[in-house]
Amino acid sequence: MKKYITSKKDIMGGAPCIVGTRIPIEVILYRLKEGYTLKDLHKMYPWVEPKKFEGALEELANKLGRSRNDQTFSQTQTFA
Repeated sequence: MKKYITSKKDIMGGAPCIVGTRIPIEVILYRLKEGYTLKDLHKMYPWVEPKKFEGALEELANKLGRSRNDQTFSQTQTFA
């Protein structure tokens, strides 16, 4: 799977960003929470391909899902 999220100490202080940009994932999530659409985000950042926004959100969802599954597995092991 292609990576759409990167984190480097020298870019935005290490905050996770969309690859090839200085747009923190936190900003994208905040905008979506406020009601902006992916189409709106592309209008705000026209130099970013729409698939990068979609890919970053999918990658984040996958990471969160794995994290939740790992945590559930650990709790199951602890209480078994």
